[in-house]
Amino acid sequence: MSLAKRATRERAGTRFSVWLLASSALLITAVLVGTMIGPAGPQWWRVPLELLNRLPLVSIDSGVSIEQWNIVWQIRAPRVVLAAIVGAMLSVAGASYQGVFRNPLVDPYLLGVAAGAGLGATLVFTLQRQSTESWLIDPLPLAAFGGALMAVFFTYLIGNAFNKSRSNTTLVLAGVAVTSLATAIQTFILQRNNDVVRQVYSWILGRLSSATWGDVRLILPYVSLSCIVLLMHRRLLDVLRVGDDEAIALGTNIRRVRFVVVLAATLGTAAAVAVSGLIGFVGIIVPHAVRLLAGASYRRVLPLSILLGAAFLVAADIPSRVLADPAETPIGVVTAFFGAPFFLMLLRTRKTQT
Repeated sequence: MSLAKRATRERAGTRFSVWLLASSALLITAVLVGTMIGPAGPQWWRVPLELLNRLPLVSIDSGVSIEQWNIVWQIRAPRVVLAAIVGAMLSVAGASYQGVFRNPLVDPYLLGVAAGAGLGATLVFTLQRQSTESWLIDPLPLAAFGGALMAVFFTYLIGNAFNKSRSNTTLVLAGVAVTSLATAIQTFILQRNNDVVRQVYSWILGRLSSATWGDVRLILPYVSLSCIVLLMHRRLLDVLRVGDDEAIALGTNIRRVRFVVVLAATLGTAAAVAVSGLIGFVGIIVPHAVRLLAGASYRRVLPLSILLGAAFLVAADIPSRVLADPAETPIGVVTAFFGAPFFLMLLRTRKTQT
């Protein structure tokens, strides 16, 4: 029996290693293609040559001018990097939420992050966005980040106040209540400021077109910290899969695990939403795709979700640039185009299983 278990573990480890390498290769390919494609700049095939030319001890005549390289480095590259960071964060946060709440239909916006960020962004737009663009620190991501954290704070406050049985359901219902309240306030503000409706909804649908290296530097510490904390808890998420009573019997402090995981996932999600707007379905599509490929263990799901989530959003950003050229399609529309059918398929699968 022990030999059979050992062989099973070795096969699972080999399969995980294969998918880890494949996911890394897919991410590198998506980043390269995303850097090559754009409405302006050098021809796509010249970009890899110029990237090689930038390496030490390598000299290649790529035919890329300084102006064209600035377009690649200052416009395309930060957009691709930001898409990878946001995609990785939303995916690993979605997988972590699904593990904590033991519900595969949960997404990173469960506890009011999206509604709080949307309300914060709406307040900035109503304060005349043009007048704030010259500020030393852009208030839009800061307001969205603050709004997201405030929404989650009130969700936890309400959930703990009425959660005598320590049930996850109460916390989820508190998130629904806070989301409804924040959405109602946002709608009221928009009704009194009709001139900013288009700007607000453009932000809500997700946007990476204005990405800069400053945005990357702004969210990278939060996302890095969140991912490290979540990866450190991946084994404990596997323990939670067996049920609360069994996890407690194994010596797991389930309240502490849930609090730390939800806090880390929420912090990273709030940071991602602050610079990219609301991009839906990433936290549902990618974790389930990973489970289908590599199994349900969170020791494999979380690392692969980071890599495949980054690759997915970088790839999804490519059609958002070219579908309506010279205009851009909001990336949230592209992810919803793929995510909605996947979500319906998931619901059908759950119905069949029950």
